[in-house]
Amino acid sequence: MNEMRAYFAREIPGINAFLAAEADTLDGLVREVARHVLLSGGKRIRPMLTILFARAMGHKADDMLPISCALEMLHTATLLHDDVLDQAETRRGKTSAHVAFGITETILAGDVLLALANKLGADYDIPRLNALLARGIMATAEGEILELAHTARPTVDRKAYMDIIIGKTARLIETACRCGAGLASRDRALEDLAGDFGLNLGIAFQLVDDALDYTISESEMGKPAGGDLREGKMTLPLILHLESLPEAEARELLASLREKRLTEVEASRIVAEVREKGLAEKTREAARGYVDAALAALAALPETPERVVLAQAAEYVLTRRK
Repeated sequence: MNEMRAYFAREIPGINAFLAAEADTLDGLVREVARHVLLSGGKRIRPMLTILFARAMGHKADDMLPISCALEMLHTATLLHDDVLDQAETRRGKTSAHVAFGITETILAGDVLLALANKLGADYDIPRLNALLARGIMATAEGEILELAHTARPTVDRKAYMDIIIGKTARLIETACRCGAGLASRDRALEDLAGDFGLNLGIAFQLVDDALDYTISESEMGKPAGGDLREGKMTLPLILHLESLPEAEARELLASLREKRLTEVEASRIVAEVREKGLAEKTREAARGYVDAALAALAALPETPERVVLAQAAEYVLTRRK
């Protein structure tokens, strides 16, 4: 992982500086809201993937920050809106923007970041980049809609779960990879290669995230353990837990989730049972197959430092602990 850490350490300061400069251009009503989340840390996975694929496919120009940071802005906009929808009180260990600044300001800040991201992409005058950004935004919105509908009437449905995580997480990571390829080349086959890597990486990323929700403490994750459960979200550890229960008990738990009557004591018990049964670890095992598929997509790339870093990033996603 040493190459990945060194590469990220070298690139992230430039990403952060670009994001800060763009945030400072926003209207005062939304400026601090955008900065609150945009500059609160994060792994910068999406902009880094854009930069890595652009360079891996031979892009030499020093013009990658706008499109790579556009992906981070899109991601941040979804976080702002998502926290409002979920009524989440914390994000990355900090007070959520809508709690700190108000719902109206937070929604407007998300809208402004969506618009700014699209402007940054359009400034390249490469139509394919505009199409990719539009598709990424639409897929993310569809994923959120699916999740809201499924949370309202939860079922033990693995296909519905996969559709949700592909939409709300994996498609935007895929978009980041495709944008890097699209900046470097007009070869659609190369873009598809990048897309295959990103889609599989994104699925693995969300599977691991869902596993961490049941195993990591609030101080490490920035939100309470079992937060998804308390919000009624059907993630793979919970699905596996429901599948392991007697039918009547599973039916009662589903009813509690559907009717929003799960108590804190019950939630804590379920989190403990998921841990005891090793269901978070089984979720990580499911992620392994997607990481392997992502790594296979890299085989057609030339051997470059960026290819090494991309492979290490895939392995990191699988093993990360926060």
